[in-house]
Amino acid sequence: GCFVFKPSAKKRRLSQTTVQDFRNEDSDLGDAELRFITCQSLWNQIKLETEKIQEDLNKQLLDNLVNFLSRSHSKFQDKTTEWTCQMKFREIPTAALVLGVNVTDHDLIFRNLSDFLQNNITPYIALLEAKDCPGIKNLMQKLMGQLLNCSTDVDSLEDEDYVQVSQKRIRCSMSSLIKWYESVAKKADSETPSKKRSASSRHWQSPPVVVILKDMESFTTKVLQDFIVISSQHIHEFPLVLIFGIATSPMIIHRLLPHSVSSLLCIELFQSLSCKEHLATIIDKLLLTTQFPFKLGGKVLQVLINIFLYHDFSVQNFIKGFQLCIVEHFFSQPLSVLCCQPVDLEKRIHSLCHEQCESIRRLPSFRSYVEKQVSEKQVALLTTDNFLKEETQKLLEDLRVYHENYVSVLRCLHVFTSSLPKYPLGKQIRELHCACLENQVWETEEYESSLQLARMLNKCDLVTMLQQCLEILLSSSGKEFDKTVEKLKEFLTQFQNLEAEAFQERDVSISSQKELQKKTDLYHLQKTLLELKDSRRSKKLTKFEMLRFEVVDFIDSLVRKYLIPADQKTLHEIVYFNTATILRGHLNAAPRTALHTALNNPHWYLKNQALKCDGGSISNKAPDICIVYKLHLECGRLINLVDWLEAFSTVVMAAEEPNADTASSDQVDDIIHARFIQAVSELELLGFIKPSKQKTDHVARLTWGGC
Repeated sequence: GCFVFKPSAKKRRLSQTTVQDFRNEDSDLGDAELRFITCQSLWNQIKLETEKIQEDLNKQLLDNLVNFLSRSHSKFQDKTTEWTCQMKFREIPTAALVLGVNVTDHDLIFRNLSDFLQNNITPYIALLEAKDCPGIKNLMQKLMGQLLNCSTDVDSLEDEDYVQVSQKRIRCSMSSLIKWYESVAKKADSETPSKKRSASSRHWQSPPVVVILKDMESFTTKVLQDFIVISSQHIHEFPLVLIFGIATSPMIIHRLLPHSVSSLLCIELFQSLSCKEHLATIIDKLLLTTQFPFKLGGKVLQVLINIFLYHDFSVQNFIKGFQLCIVEHFFSQPLSVLCCQPVDLEKRIHSLCHEQCESIRRLPSFRSYVEKQVSEKQVALLTTDNFLKEETQKLLEDLRVYHENYVSVLRCLHVFTSSLPKYPLGKQIRELHCACLENQVWETEEYESSLQLARMLNKCDLVTMLQQCLEILLSSSGKEFDKTVEKLKEFLTQFQNLEAEAFQERDVSISSQKELQKKTDLYHLQKTLLELKDSRRSKKLTKFEMLRFEVVDFIDSLVRKYLIPADQKTLHEIVYFNTATILRGHLNAAPRTALHTALNNPHWYLKNQALKCDGGSISNKAPDICIVYKLHLECGRLINLVDWLEAFSTVVMAAEEPNADTASSDQVDDIIHARFIQAVSELELLGFIKPSKQKTDHVARLTWGGC
């Protein structure tokens, strides 16, 4: 895969968005500041919940790493026979941390790991990246710089063997590192008991030195080999622990390192939670919940999931896309001020002005709702603002109840569909959620296939599913499920009664078989067999089969009642973000289109009125590369550089008066020539042209067609 790491400096975050940005969208909006505050508050809540979820997901991994460090450290402290034996072979304790191919999420995991280790185990943590360590000297310098808490710049130092620390130049070598560790260990031992207690409460005694290689696959083999061999020769002098960040497979260790080097590592494997399971948890906790009023439409959610599945597997990018949806919704929807918690809803509805009431009346879902009402109510909704506000509050409350019921029934349906073979509606709940949001799921072929398969389930599976559905509905906040719960309990009771009846029927069949064996007369025996044959032909459904059909039909009725698509609910535009095209334009890169727009119409990005031009005209005030690009669009496969230069000069000099001074005119021609050469070079760098071998004074055009 190819992953882009964007620079971290001056990132535009939501907290840096100003209220003025919201006001610029529509100067008539009076509640821009309230929308901004609501948006910011909602995102802060979601951000805190996301961090909590990720902390819980990584807790098991961190605990396992701590246990590994504890075992390695106890061996170093006790100097036991096991440690002596390990030191005899100079093995370095090494944790191979397999994180998966979602490389953009690794930074967060390593940052959490580093913070956790520094707060609880050891202050001596070094995070190394391959791009900073092209050689062993650079690696040692980075390692010493991070451990000694000094910032070093490789390019600014004349001698890469030294780092500058508090007016001292320390040689970057393993012996210097050992001396430093011994000095800090002695200093810790000589501290007063009170200081020692405060330090020991957070860190271990003689804490280990943990070196984390964030992207092991990117390190050159020679750098890794040299560092491991040098470290193994001094492992008996200070407690070094290595953590390898692996994106592909643990086998990469043996591919990068020969056996003579890999045998110096005492490797233990750790596996993080897969990115798909991570995403499933995020969707379950953030989207399939009534905790947050903001919701994603089916197409928007599908765009985010497709980017995740087919581009980067990055959970962090999915969360950033979710954040972008929130900002875009509050930025473009004037009525998003009502997308708030229920405690604030009544106050905000009563504070709506006449223009906002008119905005509600213009919503497509509300217009459809008005058309279904009686004429007197239609007039009141369209003319009386106070009546409209009361109705809006009622409709938004109904929408909130719909969300509660929708999530509970969706989970019940997922219990059934996830246990079916072939997974007609998908194995993950996110697939089922998207299917229910986009259209009436009960009209799809996949749903019909699921019902047919559900009518063939055995009794054990059905009972298990009913018990799970019962637990979901009992824990639900919805108030309409009392009768549903009673019906599920009744089904479970009937299944229990079937078991007792099954035992009785088995006893009866055994006794009938015994009687059949007693009838030795051929006539009676033949008559009994014919009766059994006829009974099999006209076989009726058993009680279990009838009950199974009844259970499936009951689940089907719940689906048809509660899993109505959100876009069929009144006022769904206020809380649902459905503009997938805008989101796709933000997230799906179209570099050729962007380049063509920037070069063909620079006013689109620069917002300079002087750059506006009509149709195919070329402004002489445009950047040189834009002029050259537009001229090259008029040419064929081969472009004559001399003709191109003359056309460029004509456009540039169009607004300038002719100069009679020959010397100054020659100087201007040289400047224009230099500008033309630079613009053509930039165009070649972008891949629009290339030198031609057919004619030396020509270049070949590489791009064709419109964008």
